[in-house]
Order: sequence, then C-alpha cells, then structure tokens
Amino acid sequence: MHDRLDPAPLAGQRVSVIGSTGSGKTTFARTLAQRRGIPCVELDALHWGPNWTMPPTDEFRARVAEALSGERWVTDGNYSKVRDVIWGRADTLIWLDYPLPVVFWRLTKRTLRRIVTQEELWGGNRETWRGQFWDRDSLFLFLLRTYRSRRRTFEALIASPEYAHLTVVRLRSPRAADRWLARV
Repeated sequence: MHDRLDPAPLAGQRVSVIGSTGSGKTTFARTLAQRRGIPCVELDALHWGPNWTMPPTDEFRARVAEALSGERWVTDGNYSKVRDVIWGRADTLIWLDYPLPVVFWRLTKRTLRRIVTQEELWGGNRETWRGQFWDRDSLFLFLLRTYRSRRRTFEALIASPEYAHLTVVRLRSPRAADRWLARV
C-alpha cells in the first residue's frame, strides 16, 4: 500500500474507489471514469430505492454483478455485502484515506448543499435536516462510529491474499487525489 502519483495504476480497467462517508468517492470516481472514457457505476444508485428502502442482499448483489459485467468500469462505495463481487473483479483499488476533520467538513458541506437545494438522490430520496442532524441514522453519526474501524478493516483486507491481485492507490489528502487525477 502506498501513495502513488505515477499513471501506472490507471492501466487497470476495473477500478473501485473506496473511502469514508463524505470523502468524495462518487465525485472522484465520476471524474476518473470521464477522463478514462469508461462507465461509472454508482453503488448508491443500485442500493437505495424510494423512501430509503434497500433491496434484499441477493438482489443488490445481482444488480452489482450485472452493472460490473463489462471489461471496463469505475465504481464507488464500501458496501461489504458486495465487496467480494467488486474487489474480486477489480484490478485497481483507490482508497481516499483522508483525515477525519477533512471528511467531516466535506460531509457537512455536501449535506448542507443537498438539504438547501433539495437535490434529488437515488430513488427520488432527499436529505433532510432532521434525518442528517437529529436521526440515529445520520451520516455524521455513522462517520464517527465507523471511521477508525473502517480504516483498520480496509488495511487488513488489502493485506489479505484474497486481494493480492489489486493495485492499491492510497491517497491521504484531497490535494494528493487532485494531483493524481491531474495525471490521468
């Protein structure tokens, strides 16, 4: 695992972008896919239905497998229930491993923008003040509960023989990510 600024990892044709909630996975994945001229598969769009409903696990896995059946793609997200499908097929893993204050600030800006503009998300859903700031399912609480453990989990998974085939690019700041993308 290492930070890289050389374009070698982009020789990969199947890229998974991971990171904490609010780190900018979707934006990074879209930018990378656009620059490479390959499809971008947003996992949240395959996962969330109307009223924030989730599909059964087998249905979600089937959706992801079908969406990633092509030879070239970039996807974003950390859904453990499909990790084996994604990482098993991916050749490159890009980890946006930013410090907690950076991610918290990015999540705050994104959430406020979505609430104020009433941006429609997957399945027609929208974020609300109550849902994001006073609900037990708040992404802020989720971030605080999972930040450290998720980093440990990613480190262990990346080091496991099962995923030794992956080229791993660990970017530790938005500036490093921007520099890396600039070379694409």
